[in-house]
Formats: sequence, C-alpha cells, structure tokens
Amino acid sequence: MTEETKNLVALFYDQATQKGDAPFLWCKQDGDWKSVSWAAAASQVSALASALKGLGIETGDRVGLISESRPEWPIADLAIMAAGGITVPAYITNGVADHQHVLSDSGASAVIVSTAELAEKVLPAAKNAGGVKCAITMEAIADDQTSGIPTHLWESVIAAQGGDTAALEAAARDLDRGSTACLIYTSGTGGTPKGVMLSHGAILCNCTGSTEMLKEMGLDDEVFLSFLPLSHSYEHTAGQFFPIMIGAQIYYAEGIDKLAQNMAEVHPTLMTAVPRLYEVMHDRIRRGVKQAGGLSEKLFEKTVALGRKEYEDPSSLSLGERIQNALMTKLVRAKVKGRFGGRLKALISGGAPLNYDIGIFFTALGVRLLQGYGQTESAPVISCNPPSHNRIETVGVPMQDVECRIADDGEIVVRGELVMQGYWNNPDATAEAVKDGWLHTGDIGEFDPDGHLRITDRKKDIIVNSGGDNIAPQRIEGMLTSQSEIGQAMVYGDKRPHLVALIVPDADFAAAWAKEQGFDSKALDAVIEDPNFKSLISDAVDRVSGDLSVIEKVRRFTLTAEAFTIDNGMMTPTLKIRRHIIREKYGETLEALYGR
Repeated sequence: MTEETKNLVALFYDQATQKGDAPFLWCKQDGDWKSVSWAAAASQVSALASALKGLGIETGDRVGLISESRPEWPIADLAIMAAGGITVPAYITNGVADHQHVLSDSGASAVIVSTAELAEKVLPAAKNAGGVKCAITMEAIADDQTSGIPTHLWESVIAAQGGDTAALEAAARDLDRGSTACLIYTSGTGGTPKGVMLSHGAILCNCTGSTEMLKEMGLDDEVFLSFLPLSHSYEHTAGQFFPIMIGAQIYYAEGIDKLAQNMAEVHPTLMTAVPRLYEVMHDRIRRGVKQAGGLSEKLFEKTVALGRKEYEDPSSLSLGERIQNALMTKLVRAKVKGRFGGRLKALISGGAPLNYDIGIFFTALGVRLLQGYGQTESAPVISCNPPSHNRIETVGVPMQDVECRIADDGEIVVRGELVMQGYWNNPDATAEAVKDGWLHTGDIGEFDPDGHLRITDRKKDIIVNSGGDNIAPQRIEGMLTSQSEIGQAMVYGDKRPHLVALIVPDADFAAAWAKEQGFDSKALDAVIEDPNFKSLISDAVDRVSGDLSVIEKVRRFTLTAEAFTIDNGMMTPTLKIRRHIIREKYGETLEALYGR
C-alpha cells in the first residue's frame, strides 16, 4: 500500500482481498482468543454499510460510535465511511452530558453503541441531542433502554443484507482522498471539546509516514496488541489504520490488569501506548526486582547501569564492562524480552512527553522504546524516532511529507496533508490554529544538530515567577513522576516567589505502604493524611530538588487522592490541564501553601 491509495476504505478492501481468510482482528471470548478474518471483516463492513444506507445515512452524515476496543469497532468505523458517512467516536467514560454535546454539536444522524451498560448513557443523550434518527447496538438491550429511538441489533441488520454489495464497495473505493473521514473531539484544556475534522488523506499520510519510518525493522507479519481507546486519534491511526496498511493482526487487550498476561499470550511485535503505561510498567518491574532481592536484584541493577552507560557514552565502557554487558544480555535482557512476549520489535510512545529516565530504563533492558509526537489536529503523528537513530530525549524526526519548522517565537508549526481540515463549525478556532496552511501546535521546541525535534514546553504554560524568571514546568513534573512514590504532579508558581506542587501519590506504592503499616483501609484519601506517608513523599520531592536549580526547586506541596484525567479516562500530562485544575478546584489550596 502506498500514498496513491485513494481512501481508508479502499486501503482496507485491498488488504482484505490479498489476505482473504487470514486472521485480522482478535479478542478474548470465554477465556480463549477468537479471530475475525480479513474476508469476514470485509463482508461485515459491506453489509453494515449497506444497512446504514438503508437506514437513511447519506454522504456526509455523521454517525456516533461508542464502544470498547473490540473487533466491531473498526468494522463499524469502516462501514460508516463506506456508506459515505463520517465517524464520530466518543469515549466510553463520557457521561450523558458529554455524549449529548458530541452528538448534538456534530449533528449526528445515527449512533452505534456496544453494550446495554453504555446504551444507558448514550441513548438518552442521543434523544436529547436531537437529530439522531436511529441506533445500532452490538449487543441486545431491553426495550425500555431505547429512549424512544428506533434501535436495531448489529447481528440482525448485518444478516438482513444478503444482496450484492459490489456497487457499494465500488462507490466506497472512489471516495475522495480529501473528504472527511472522522470527526474526533478533543478534550482541550478545560473548555468545550472541539471536533477535529480529519480527512482520509491526513490519516493515510500518517500511515505511509509510519511505514517508511519503521520499515528498517522489517515489517512483515506484524502483531499489534491494542490497549488504548480507539476513540483516541493516536490509537485510531497508529493502532488501527497503520496495522491495516501493513496487513498486521490486531489483538485487543483485556485491560491494564491483564496486559502482562496478554503480552505473554499473543507475543506482540508492535505496541503503542502513552508514557503513563510505561511508567506503570517501570514501577512494577522495579518492585518485582526489589522483592526478589539477592543476586537477581544485583544483576538487574548492573544491567540497567551498563545499558545506560552504553547508550549515553558507549566509548566509556571498558573491555571488562563490554564483556559484562554482553553477559547481561543473556542473563537478564533475554528474560525481560520474554516478559514482553519474546517477539517485540518496538514499543511506541506518544500522546504525552516521555520521561527520559523511563526511556533509558527500557532501552538499557534491551526493549526498544521509540518516542513520537503529534496531536489530534495532525491526524495525529508529526514525528517519531527512527529505530536506527533513536534519541530518547527527543521526539524524533518529522515524518515523510511533513514540513515542520520553528517559528520566531519558538512555536512548532507544521504543514502537509496530515493537517486537519479545521474544527467542526468553529471557524474562529480554526483560523487561530491553522494560518496559511501551517498548523500552530502550541508547543515550544527546537531541532538538535541531527534534525531531531525536542519539545521544551507548551507555549502558554511557561511559568514566570515574581522574579521574572521563565520556568518550564514540564521537565520538573517529569522528574517528580519518575519517582516511584509519585503518580502525577503539577507545579505552580506564576507570579509567585517560588514553586509549589500538587501531587497524586502512586496508587500501588500507597497501597503497599498501607498494607505494611496494617491500615484497616487502603483508600488513598486516608493514606495521604498520615504524617509518615507525607514524609516519604517529601523525601521523593527533596531527591528531585537536589538536581534542580534554585528557581526550579519545589518548596512545598500538597497531596490529593484524585488522579488527573481527561474524558477518555487516561492519565494525562499535567501541562494540558494545569490552568483548568487550578481555576476550577485547586487554586485556593495551592495559594494557601505560600502562607505557611
């Protein structure tokens, strides 16, 4: 598949023709992995597209899609596009009001929802949104759950389409590359979510660039383990359409609690995730090693130390250290590789800044971790580290056919087919984000001498203290969250004499400490009130402050048990939500720290 592919549906149909009965989509059912072949998926896409047209969906109509990650998700997504419609994904963690906003703002004509539990929120929202003419549910729901909207069962509408779909498929293949494929709502920084219009070409540009970037690893019979929600633009492109472009199999993970088990079962070769997942993996591996103790712990620590040294300054390794490092590959790194399924070619990190120490940790253990960068408005990938020249401290080099430069004020601006068509029904916001074809990312960055892009901060998130010093909070927050005791952190101090912080303790660390102390309750909100626990967090903050300049040091902090999340339920970088949190909830608490 190349950049000449006309649209995403044509991309899929072409692969399905080549792959036939080979397995494509996998999920766990009754304890066993079950697959849907390429041919079967194509048949369902055509049948569902035909059903949607029969239900009145016309070219350009928006159709909501609310479901967990499962084989039906990409089938529904492709079917909506094949019918000439525009997919409008929404997070399953949304409340009724959130769903209503997305369905109402997008002007959705129909909605596809997976379970009865989700239907309880989605269908009342669809009713109140107005304009939703019908719904399709992947699983059966009770009559009293329909909220008066004509509702059809997935299996029934597909089974009813027994006719020839050749004409529909031909029309779908002819969809214009520049037509809108999906409308993905961003969570923003606290305001009303905006719908990002992405064309078929924008996503195809991303997928082609990813293929070119990673082909040196030998893209063959790849196996993806999909973990992130498909309603997120990152997973929608990198975890769905990129695998389709290279003809890969996709397994849908059962959840973070079973991720390690799933890795051992499906032996993935590629996986995309946000940095928070890698931080969780890091902490769990560290705790497991510490519990093992003895020689195992010593060998592990030696492996990390030598691996880090090899990455940062390979010429500094003595002959003895090189021999030791080779031995550690057999004794330690081989076991770590097995923990990830034994066939992993790379982990891809995106969606938020990757802490350098986390990247080094996995690299030292022989696990290739490639950091990329982008945003929903760029479909979403702008850059990524190539496997042969991985610079952990950067977000890599711009993808093929992507123009990227640094504006006079330091902002990263991007131009190319990947740039969004605009925000849905919001010309003012579109004009502010896209100027003369250049997407203004809102991120501050620089290129190193090798052409690798480095993100230094958000344009609007620089803290200017009362002394007039400019402080980049992102680096400090990353250092804080690299401590095993700290799950999330947000620093604060604009126009103030020094920095303070809002800290969410690491939940696993807090639970383990509570168990050791014999607490009756392991609830985090109870643990954070204990002076001894606060002292442990203070020690972690002090360790970080020891590596910071005077103006960057965190002088005081307060603890909260409520994790920072956005509407997709994932942990998010605090830089995206700082002002919203301060304004809405924690402003007085943080200001009070200056009065102590």
